[in-house]
Amino acid sequence: MKYVKQHIVKLVLAIAMLGAVPAAAQEMKIGVVSLPALIERAPQTKAAMAALEEEFAPRQREFQAKQKEYEDLAEKAKKDFAVMGETERRNAEKDLRELQRELTRLQNEFQEDLNLRQNEEYGLLQRAMLKEVQVYAEAQGYDLIVGDGVLYVTSAVNITDEVLRVVETDYEAANPKAASAD
Repeated sequence: MKYVKQHIVKLVLAIAMLGAVPAAAQEMKIGVVSLPALIERAPQTKAAMAALEEEFAPRQREFQAKQKEYEDLAEKAKKDFAVMGETERRNAEKDLRELQRELTRLQNEFQEDLNLRQNEEYGLLQRAMLKEVQVYAEAQGYDLIVGDGVLYVTSAVNITDEVLRVVETDYEAANPKAASAD
């Protein structure tokens, strides 16, 4: 019986507290930020992607050159197969297979390394954007900022664009060359 009384008391207290929550919530300043949209539209993201593209450009060119080499060798072998001897044909086929394997290996390594670096950069961007949201929320007096998992939000509490403007301004102030390039 004591167990039942404890649960009834807890239930009554919970109901009483729920009645007080709406009044407290009306005084709170609440905002919603779409972190994925913020990251996608931030100038830091464009800069990071451009830096990655530049970082991986030499390997991309190496892969393209190897691919061209394979295509040229395959075309030459296709033309010459009819006039080649058995040994020459086997050697040409062996060279093509080896080049194809190397091409596949280069492509796989390139893609794995690129994915790893993109994930690293995305993690850095996420942390930077979260910090920007926190700084903005504190400066603007927000009590609660909600992110992912929001099923509905009105534009009155969605502050993604406002935070983005601050992010862009901060980025332009820190990178004057990037601001003049846009």
